Amino acid sequence: MVDIRIGIIGGTGLYDMEGLEEIEEVFVDTPFGKPSDAIVTGRLHGVNVAFLPRHGRGHKFSPSEIPARANIYALKSIGVERIISVSAVGSLREDIRPLDMVIPNQLIDRTKERVSTFFGDGIVAHVGFAQPFCPSMEEIIYNSAKMMGARVHSGGTYVVIEGPQFSTVAESHMYRSWGADVIGMTALPEAKLAREAEICYSTLACSTDYDCWRESETPVTVEMVVANLNKNTALSKSILDHVIPMVSKERSCDCGSALKDTIISARYIITPEAIERLDLLVGKYF
Repeated sequence: MVDIRIGIIGGTGLYDMEGLEEIEEVFVDTPFGKPSDAIVTGRLHGVNVAFLPRHGRGHKFSPSEIPARANIYALKSIGVERIISVSAVGSLREDIRPLDMVIPNQLIDRTKERVSTFFGDGIVAHVGFAQPFCPSMEEIIYNSAKMMGARVHSGGTYVVIEGPQFSTVAESHMYRSWGADVIGMTALPEAKLAREAEICYSTLACSTDYDCWRESETPVTVEMVVANLNKNTALSKSILDHVIPMVSKERSCDCGSALKDTIISARYIITPEAIERLDLLVGKYF
């Protein structure tokens, strides 16, 4: 299949995409290892789409184990220019209720063990990340969610923790004091890697619980998260079904040139091995 420009990364509870036609499984090897699973490609409303389950089918990877570099590189290698990520999150605000949808526009990174760049080992780049999500994609997803009848919130700050444990009460209150709106474990390093790969990245965050800050709530459990996420799975798929035909082929944002003028290493010290490893990302700038 050619001209696959839209990629979907499915989180907990979203391991497949219904309605795809002309389905194929693509197995991709990358310089960063194998992705979480085979990439499923197909056509949805006449649009070529790629789907990748973030945790692998059967949920075999914990948040810290997800091969994020391989996932983003693999999607880039088959032509993906836009990624819509679906994520389960906990709410840090009273008005973001369980089963609500959130389209975040900011991130706070509290991860500890994850490699968050393609660069290093002989080639250095510093990419702007002030606006971590693609604003044009945020608007399309928000409008589609409203049309599908979701209770949806436009904007908000997503704090990403390492996991796999949920946060303590003290941490939950701290994140609220920082102005964070939702909490999860998977938007990073995906968003940073997508920016380096010059791919538009946006998130449809599905609120499953009130984390542990809300005293009237029972502590968050896996059962609670999965139960509420399963309730929202059909709605998430309906939103994606509406979003995909709305995405134009041409990009008007700056995501597609994010690497321009960011490679700081002198050309004479960059090894051929480094250029070969990252040719998919930097080749056009050499």
